[in-house]
Amino acid sequence: MEIIEGIHQVDGVNANTYVMIDGKELTVIDTGMPENSEKILNHIHKIGRQSSGVSTILLTHYHMDHIGSAYELRKLTNARVAVHEDDALFVAGTKAPPRPKNLVLRAFSFFIRSAPTQGFTPVQPDITLRGNDRIGRLVVIHTPGHTPGSISLYEPESKVLFVGDAIMCIDGKIAPPPGQFTQDMTKAIQSIQKISKLDFRVMLSGHGEPLKPNASDKVKEFCSSMK
Repeated sequence: MEIIEGIHQVDGVNANTYVMIDGKELTVIDTGMPENSEKILNHIHKIGRQSSGVSTILLTHYHMDHIGSAYELRKLTNARVAVHEDDALFVAGTKAPPRPKNLVLRAFSFFIRSAPTQGFTPVQPDITLRGNDRIGRLVVIHTPGHTPGSISLYEPESKVLFVGDAIMCIDGKIAPPPGQFTQDMTKAIQSIQKISKLDFRVMLSGHGEPLKPNASDKVKEFCSSMK
């Protein structure tokens, strides 16, 4: 699905994966669960591009439904993997992530790690990011809370904002990230307030559908309703 010219969403990948075209180069934003690299590459081929054009894999945060196919996709494309410095050790597998907040989620997490065909293969980031860094046409906005290194990515020319799970848009309704998977909800709310101060017309979140048009106005309204 082409959201706007030059930005595509890959169908059938949980969570949302986006492909941004920048001249001859492609940037993949998040990679979904494990075993989705072929779906991503098939989409790239369908839009008339080659896998060799993928230069960067940007990860909005370390949760497995966003980084699950990063190792395999880098292996197939030789792209650089970039993530915020505060989530880099989790992505690399050298630091254990915090345990989920309830027993059901802990059991699910254990199953995912144990299942041989579903487990996540860690990947060593090539680039560690900080807030206000630029990577290609994108500006890194540090939006912690959901995870320590959660980032949003702002494209100022087209006024598109990729927010990962910092803020959700499900069935047209804006919501904060789910509490059971969010490490620090106070910081998450502060990050939503930071997002509301940006000027963007399209918001692309890690789950749900695009928020457009006038996305920043809608996020401002949501922030006002939380007070």
